[in-house]
Amino acid sequence: MMKQADEIDYFTDYEVLKDPYKYFDDLRALGPVLQLKSRDMVMVTGFKESVDVLLNTEDFSSVNCVVPTQPLPFELVGDDISTQIEKHWDEFIRSDILVSADGQRHKAFRSLMTVLFTPSRLKSNEAYMNELADKLVREVVTKGSCELVRDVAVPYVTLVIADLLGIPDEDRETFRREIDSGPPIVGAIEDSRSKRQIEPFAFMVPYFQRYIEDRRANPQDDVLTEFATARYPDGSLPDPIDVIKNATFLFGAGQDTSAKLLGNSMRYIVQDPDLQKRLREDRKLIPAFLEEVLRLEGSTKATFRLAKRKTKIGDVEIPAGKTIIVALAAANRDPMRWENPSEFQLKREKIKEHLAFGRGAHTCIGNPLARTEIRVILNHLFDQTSDITLSEKHHGPAGHRDFSYEPTYIIRGLENLNIEFTPK
Repeated sequence: MMKQADEIDYFTDYEVLKDPYKYFDDLRALGPVLQLKSRDMVMVTGFKESVDVLLNTEDFSSVNCVVPTQPLPFELVGDDISTQIEKHWDEFIRSDILVSADGQRHKAFRSLMTVLFTPSRLKSNEAYMNELADKLVREVVTKGSCELVRDVAVPYVTLVIADLLGIPDEDRETFRREIDSGPPIVGAIEDSRSKRQIEPFAFMVPYFQRYIEDRRANPQDDVLTEFATARYPDGSLPDPIDVIKNATFLFGAGQDTSAKLLGNSMRYIVQDPDLQKRLREDRKLIPAFLEEVLRLEGSTKATFRLAKRKTKIGDVEIPAGKTIIVALAAANRDPMRWENPSEFQLKREKIKEHLAFGRGAHTCIGNPLARTEIRVILNHLFDQTSDITLSEKHHGPAGHRDFSYEPTYIIRGLENLNIEFTPK
């Protein structure tokens, strides 16, 4: 007997991993806000309802955002657990970084990142992107083919984020080698019922500790010094561990999601020759193309919240302590918001209203960086080739394509994408 959609476990089911959109459509048919039978959680698939949750920081906390499957570290009592959450904050797994922070803690952590995203810094970073993209693309085009994720996407975004953070040249290749060897997967579906969550990019911690300590003792005219000496809005100097943890988080999150976005974008390009031709002939269409890819195949499938008090989402009563799954990928295909939601439309109206980067206080701080990274490298790929095609040897013929996706309930990204080039 087939399971109903609300009986399927989103966190462990491989069929959902392969095609989350059918699962989300089936759930939405049961209601845009739904109590799951597989877990004591509520899934939000409606666009409007998702926006409502993301903007409502009074009723919902981000404290469980990284590990939503963890049990509450206290006994739930009453219709308002705000005080209990705050009291037990440090007992939540990975509550010590920007993405999990609420209120003043979140404002303080986010303020540390603003020194990295000034116009002058982003302009300098874009110059580096162009130099690096030209080199990496030239290498793979000369060979005639590549596995895009490993050969291009990962090294490209790793070194770009390293440049943004001001990581010394002598350490950048070490970072690249460590990540090339296979970083832990955040939100791995086979480990989702475990309380233990692998700390991603832990190898970076001693490096950043050294950078922060050195720049505070011996300030220089560089980005690392600005980052190490950045102060909270109240003028206080952060504890070094707060700077270190948020730096490694920014590095990891920026590296992973941008690499996935390049893979997801290229999958559309190599499967639609007419689309590829239009983008090659009119590069001004690339930004609009990326927004529609973000809507249809954004790198983040879902984010998570914890109800701080008894409230409602739409017409559904939500008790305090309930974990909420905000299915960003479902909201971005909600037919109540988008006409023909599963169809790729290059010039879709109001496309930037998609939720691929979230909404509200927790809108991804690195979204301008991600958009620029992919625009830059696509231009270089088009500049150096006359055609880019999918490898049928690896992915099968048209109509019978086979793609493998990274086994995580948070990220939507290809494990590999083998492509072939016709050089100019």
